[in-house]
Amino acid sequence: MPIFNIHHITKYEYERLVKESSNEIKIYPFACNEQEVLLHEINITNNPDVQVFTDYWGNKTGLFNVLPPHKELVVESKLIIRTTLSAQHKINFYSGWKDLENEVNDNLHLLELATADFIKSQEKINEIIQALQAGNKTIAGIVEACGEYIFKQFKYIKGITSVETTVDEIVEVRAGVCQDFAHVMLQILRTLKIPSRYVSGYICPNKNGMRGEGATHAWVEAYIPGFGWAGIDPTNNVWVTNNHVKLAVGKNFNDCSPVKGTFKGPARQKLSVYVSIGYENGHVFEEMNNVQMQSLPTDKEELLIDEGFGQQQQQQ
Repeated sequence: MPIFNIHHITKYEYERLVKESSNEIKIYPFACNEQEVLLHEINITNNPDVQVFTDYWGNKTGLFNVLPPHKELVVESKLIIRTTLSAQHKINFYSGWKDLENEVNDNLHLLELATADFIKSQEKINEIIQALQAGNKTIAGIVEACGEYIFKQFKYIKGITSVETTVDEIVEVRAGVCQDFAHVMLQILRTLKIPSRYVSGYICPNKNGMRGEGATHAWVEAYIPGFGWAGIDPTNNVWVTNNHVKLAVGKNFNDCSPVKGTFKGPARQKLSVYVSIGYENGHVFEEMNNVQMQSLPTDKEELLIDEGFGQQQQQQ
């Protein structure tokens, strides 16, 4: 079972002093049988007390405040984790639509995750579903076909979308990054009434060419009757393997933002995100992203500014 050493730093820098920074972090590994935390250390500017709780989706979440004036906020996570996905972890490719209906009908949580959003481009989503020949496949079969379709028909291009990019826009340009592909796949699966959820984490493939290495990554989990939640990565056209480390799940990206918050002060801000993945063979992959933040007026007092990594830093 592979062991990964993951170093993740989120840094906000302000052009002048700000205060009363209130933040939420979801950088704790998701509690599940497929991964084992060997060491996890979190360091935050000014060493504030962090209140930890489990949110609606089952994510370990931390809340903290940095009240004194400051010009920098750094959230650092040092994680050593072993992924433990068994070779006997065989997805059920036999269960069908009637099996899905029987398991979902009386489960409000699954019903919520099987409800598609209202979008202007729903007709284009319906055309994709027709191309997948959904009615002729099992549930796992249609999920796999959906991931393959997105992988082949949508181009992986960094920089042409942002966290504000909608599914309508992604379907129009047919390009983006992992976050975009996950949102498109969720819309397709939920249109078919297949419960599915967004997953935030890391991908650690060790130079095998998979997209997203070294950055926070995103994929989808679909509910397969007779099996449960199965992770699938449309960005790389694979079912989730021991190369995927899961942090959080939710209905969409907003439920899984690694770091987000607010502060008070008339200051422009700069955001940088550093992620390194260390492997057992000694290889280390590093990536630094400098994020363009919105310019803010400086002639007002006591502005309440959204600081959120979750609303500014795109998952790749």
